[in-house]
Amino acid sequence: MIQRRGYGRELIRKVMPGFSSSSNRQDQPPIGLIAGWGSFPVEVAEHVIASGRRICCIAITDHASTDLESICDHVKWSGVGKIGAHIRYFRRHGIHQVTMAGKLFKSELLFQGSVWIKHCPDWTAIRTFGPCLLGNRPDSRDDSLLLAVTNTYARHSLNICPATDFAPELLVDQGHLIGTPLTQKQSRDAEFGWQVAKQMGGMDIGQSITIKDGTVLAVEAVEGTDECIARTGTLCRRGGWTLVKVSKPNQDMRFDVPTIGPQTVTRVAENGGTAIVIEADKTILVEREETYRLAKQHGITIVALAQPQAIAAAA
Repeated sequence: MIQRRGYGRELIRKVMPGFSSSSNRQDQPPIGLIAGWGSFPVEVAEHVIASGRRICCIAITDHASTDLESICDHVKWSGVGKIGAHIRYFRRHGIHQVTMAGKLFKSELLFQGSVWIKHCPDWTAIRTFGPCLLGNRPDSRDDSLLLAVTNTYARHSLNICPATDFAPELLVDQGHLIGTPLTQKQSRDAEFGWQVAKQMGGMDIGQSITIKDGTVLAVEAVEGTDECIARTGTLCRRGGWTLVKVSKPNQDMRFDVPTIGPQTVTRVAENGGTAIVIEADKTILVEREETYRLAKQHGITIVALAQPQAIAAAA
């Protein structure tokens, strides 16, 4: 579990930008949050509280931050496989809108048996995932599994909404965010890497690739971005490579939105990378000040592009 600053609800409502004290928002139904790993769910919760809305959270066991307990109006810790219990929890609290935020460690959940031991799927989860995992043609791609969850929630009158609807400030605008301008070689790598990453995303394989001198070093798959970065450090000991992270061609903003933060910068620096290229308006940047501080400290350039042709303008 990740732990962060853990501001209380009342302090958040007073100090965060965009704070709304209107009582009519308090009278609206709470927002439901399904929280995985990382600081993303914490920041979403902070933004919801700052807007004057209440928030009730399903915090996924062994993933979510305990900071959520001091932020949310109510928290229930639960295994990821308790979908029926999650739905009953949200309905009991009068919730109509639910959002997902934070990473789930898919390789551990699906391929190492922990979902059965720690997260105990209930009958609703088995019915939800059965067609994807137990049919004649198993399909455990992220979009397939998450769409199955979304459809199950919809059948119980619960609407899964993008987390960025509640915290739009977390999306990155186009531009040169931090660090020195990209070199010509880095710009060429970014343009080619963007094309490769988009193709990988279109096949629902992963959203990140690493590249140097026109050679793709590693492609993110089920292991996640951090392990992709670590593998790159082993393969390219000379360093000087670029991480490119983009959205899928038809990105569903309700889930699996590309995200970077302090840990991304630290991992890139530790493994010899020098630049991070992300997609503007489709990438979430968490703990922004700390991310920029670490990037400056380690000499990492971060650029957000709307499309590869915008590299020259961003530089």
